[in-house]
Parts: sequence; C-alpha cells; structure tokens
Amino acid sequence: MAPSRRVRAIGANPDLIIRGPDGITGEWLDGVLGRSGLELGSVERIGTGQMSRNYRVSFGADGADETVVVKLASDNENSRGTGVGMGAYLREVAFYENLAARLGDSVPDCHFAAYDEGEGWFTLVLADIAGATQGDQIDGCTPAQAEVALDALARIHAPVMNDLALSAAEWLNQPNPLNQNLLLQLWPVFRARYGELVSDEHAEAIDAFLPSLDGWYGDQRPPLGIVHFDYRLDNLLFADGTCTAVDWQTVGWGPSMIDVAYFLGTGLETDDRRAREEELVRGYHRRLLDQGVQGFDWEQCWDGYRRGCFWGIVINVAAAIVVEQTERGDAMFTTVFRRLAQQIIDLDALELLPEANTERPAPLRPEPADEGLHPPGPEDLWNESYYFDGVADDQSLGVYARIGRLPNRDECLYSACICGPGRSTIMLVDSSAPLPEPDDRAQVIAIDGLRAEQHRESPLERFRVTLEGTGEAFADPSAVLRGESGEPVDIGFDLVFETDGTPFAWRQATRYEIPCRVSGTVRVGDEEIEFEGPGQRDHSWGSRDWWASDWMWSGLHLDDGTHTHAVGVPQLPGFGVGYVQKDGEVSEIASVTATEEVADNGLITSATIASGPDELELAVEPLAFGPILLIAPDGRVSHFPRAMCRIRAADGRAGVGWVEWNRNQRDD
Repeated sequence: MAPSRRVRAIGANPDLIIRGPDGITGEWLDGVLGRSGLELGSVERIGTGQMSRNYRVSFGADGADETVVVKLASDNENSRGTGVGMGAYLREVAFYENLAARLGDSVPDCHFAAYDEGEGWFTLVLADIAGATQGDQIDGCTPAQAEVALDALARIHAPVMNDLALSAAEWLNQPNPLNQNLLLQLWPVFRARYGELVSDEHAEAIDAFLPSLDGWYGDQRPPLGIVHFDYRLDNLLFADGTCTAVDWQTVGWGPSMIDVAYFLGTGLETDDRRAREEELVRGYHRRLLDQGVQGFDWEQCWDGYRRGCFWGIVINVAAAIVVEQTERGDAMFTTVFRRLAQQIIDLDALELLPEANTERPAPLRPEPADEGLHPPGPEDLWNESYYFDGVADDQSLGVYARIGRLPNRDECLYSACICGPGRSTIMLVDSSAPLPEPDDRAQVIAIDGLRAEQHRESPLERFRVTLEGTGEAFADPSAVLRGESGEPVDIGFDLVFETDGTPFAWRQATRYEIPCRVSGTVRVGDEEIEFEGPGQRDHSWGSRDWWASDWMWSGLHLDDGTHTHAVGVPQLPGFGVGYVQKDGEVSEIASVTATEEVADNGLITSATIASGPDELELAVEPLAFGPILLIAPDGRVSHFPRAMCRIRAADGRAGVGWVEWNRNQRDD
C-alpha cells in the first residue's frame, strides 16, 4: 500500500518553503515529513531542469538509509519569473494539493507541497522512485515500454475524465501563450536554424497546420480531462514493469488524447509506431473502459488520437527556440520533430483541421484603463515603467524620460536625457528614487535635485511630462558606461505627448507603444529651447530582468508619415515584435533582423534594422547618445547605448527616432 500523503495547502507553512539546498536540514526534514530526529545524509542535484531544480536527499534516524526528491524554484531570477508568469509553479503545487491523490501510483507520493504566491518560491517533497530509470527522448522506447507508459497514462486519465467540477478549476485553465501568431513567428526561426534536418515534406505539413492552430485549439471534443501536456520519455520513470509520471508544471484541462498522441509520436521510432500504433491505442482505450469510463467509443478515441498529434509540434518548435540552445537539445528537438511531422502525415491528420485562417491577425489595441498602474506580481524585479522620447524636427535635439516603478523593492528607477549633435549629453539618473504612491495620478518624484511628474491628461491620447533637476553633462557620452561622473547642470522640460497614430499592444507581453507628436520647452542651464518633433511613448508592466538577455528596441518615424516600432532579440534570430503604420493602417511585424557596429567605448557607430513581412529595411546612423549603465542587485552589468538616430529606408525615405540596445556585459 502506498504511504499516506501529507500535502500542504498553497501558501501554508511558509517557514518550510525553502529557496535552495542550504535549507535542507534534518530539522527541516522533520517538519515536512512529520517525523522527528532525522539525520541528513547527502544532497545530490539530479536532472537539468531550467525553471526548477531537483535534489535527491538521503536521510535516516540511524544513518542515511531513506531518500526523497526535493523540487525547488529556479535560483535564476529570469527563469523563476518565467515559472511564475506561466503559472508553472502554481499548477504543479496545486496538482499535488488537489488532484494527485486521486490518480494512484502512476504519480509520485507527495509529502509536502507549498507555494509562496507573494515571492514566487515553491517547495515539493516527493517520494523517490527507488531503482527507477528515466526515459531517453532521443533513443526512444520499445513498443513494450510504450505499453507500460500508456497503461500508467490510462490510470491517470480515467479517474477524472469528464469531471465537470474539476474542469472549472482555475489552476487547470491557465492562459496558453503558444498561440497561432506566436508559432507563425517561431516556425521560420526553427526551420532556418535546423536547415536540411527539416525535410521539405515535413515543412509542408507544418506550413499547412499552423494557419489553423487557433481553430484547432478551439475545436475541443469530448471526452475532456486532465492533460499532462508534456507526457514524454524524459518525464517518465520506469521501474519493475511500472511507470511514474513527473514534472506536472504543464498540466491543464482539455482533450486527454493529446497525451497519447504526443507520447507515441515523440517516443517511438517511426517504423515501430506504424507497426504497433493502433494496437497500443486500442490497449489504452480498453484500460479506460475497464476503469469505468463511459460514453467513449473506439471511433471517438481514434479520432481524438489523430486530432491530438499536432500538440507535439507546437511545444517542440516553441521550446527549441525559447530555451537555451545546447547540443543535446538540438539533437532532441530535431529527432522529435521528425517523428511528429511524420506522424501527422501518416495519420492524414491535416484533413481533420478546421479551415485555415490565413489572414494576419488584427493588431491589438491597449485599453484606456491600462494607462493606470497595475497590481504588482511577486518577482523582486517586477517593474512598471512609463517611457517618453522625442527628436526635434530639425534633428538638433533629442530627449527622453523614463520612470520605472519597482514596488517590491520600494524604489523607482528614474532616467532622463537631453542630447544632440555637437552638444554634451546630459543625463539625470537616480537608480533608487523614492517610489510614488500608487494613488498619485501624476507619479510625482520630489527630492533634492529632482522633481518629475507624468500627467495622464487623456488616456491613450495625451500625456504631459515635466522635469526640473540637476543633471550631469558629458562631452564624451561613453563615460556614462564606465561609471564616470559629469559636470553638474540644471535642466528641465515641459513636454506634451499627443498620439499621432494608432496605439499598439504587444501580444507577447503586457506592454503597449504609441507614436506621438511632441511639443513644449526644454531648458539647459539658462538656455530655453522650443521643442517640436516626432516621438514615442510606451508603458509596460511585469517581471523585467534587464541582465538576462540582450535586445534591440526602436521607435522610428519616416518623413512620409510612416511610424515603425521594432524589437529584436539576438538569441532568437528572425523573431520580432512591433508594427509599421501610416494613416491608421497598422501592419504587425513578425520578424526582425538587427545588426550593429560597436566601438571600443561601447557606443554604436552604425546599425541596420530589417523587419517583415513588409520588408522594411533601415540603415541607422546614431546622432547623439543617452546611454545608461545598469547594475543588478547581484552585480551583473548591462550597457544601454541608447541613441537619437537618423534613419534611411532602402527605398530612399528618411526619418528620425530613438534606438536602444541592451548589451549584457559577460565574462566571455
């Protein structure tokens, strides 16, 4: 008989939630296991998880003779933020709290499960499966092993299939970020990366599938139940003719046959799958009926299996591009892709898809209410920022201001710049300014040497930004990146940002961008300058680890009235976010390729930005700089050689704007 489960409610026993292996002690084990006098033996890291860490812990009352597995949140803030933001930590703890005990011995026994929703840490203590062997995704498995895995899967699915009460559980119905628009952006990157390893036949199948992805999601057919959504060999432990499924961070509610199709498509070599596929699926179906599942005939089962085979492509393509690239990862993703694409072809699954939506989705617009502040998440670096920039029509002056609220650190990062060709760069930066109260509509910062206000005069239409303070003037702007000091100078501005185009909301994150017309006055010492020109403003909120990856951001304006905003990430070549718009017509960007030449002093000498599908190619000439040096709480360093730029399109059009490069300083 399996030992009884002791599962803690989410957020309970906060003193027993630990952040790293240093928290694993004999006294702690007493608490989570409900015993006393335990002596700690060894603590061994197992697995290579990126969002979580797993440890095998040995212990005993008279020496170390028992083991458990302890699973913890990642110690990398960006990875942990992903785990929190995607609901992965919540799902797994809630699974063990609310559901695992109903699913028998195909799921590890859980001694402790708790999640700190406030700070994003979680702790699981699971029974160790003695003598178990982890499956290998690249090597695959035999049909006999597949039968064992499907037997375990049937015992997981059957107890809750068509459970209407469970189907409404919020933790099982978290938002799915892997939508059609995102996959249409990631798929060309995947295909370019793996080149000849993706056959033309397989590529054609995926090209035919992806325009129907959102419709495929919506075409859910009963019976519905829990879906592991990552039921594959790397997440299965085999021992003594049994199989145990681990890693429940992806669990959700939907057509359970997805798990069956995903497992057989990823785990069996194509010849083995073709020879034994129907026999194995019939065995799974028979086991469901034996356990009391009703109203699910063989035709429904086989139809659901064929429909479910597309999920593997979605998660395989997305994971290959999003996670860190490794040699083993490349081998796994290409092997699994080949098996899955062939499964789709062999099953004639494309004929089951709903009508393709070949139209590009309409760009999203922000809501007026989003101009206000948002409830902070649990991450230490959760940030809500308002950013404003402008370039004078005669290209003589550039300005920007940014207020970044860090409520969980009770501080705010304020930065402002005045610069121009032939001028000194003037920076006013306070990395730990006081945090304005949430109910202060103007978000006023008022301290010695700095008074800043941001007035939302008409949501999505008009913002007024004012500043009075003491900045630092730099004849050489690269000195900022070296942490040097400049000459003090009094500065100020009073600028109005009026929307001059269509507000654009990101699909990939909580953020929006608005092209603007900027007017007002700028003051440098005793010099007062009338300002008029194009500009940009944006508002974003969420976990922001500036030191986790590089990027290029741009807000640019061409002389024919075209506005373009583009963001590219070097680690994701071809991937892009943004728009090209003119006269109310907005085209959403799907890909961005950006290059830049970097001088020895860290500033950018020239750059290019190419975006698609509208094939806008821009040459970028920095005119003046407003760089930022950012140092993380843990000592990581990033350079932001932000620049006021002149641009020229390949077709001859000219324009201006601001471009920001985030360049993490690594010890390579």
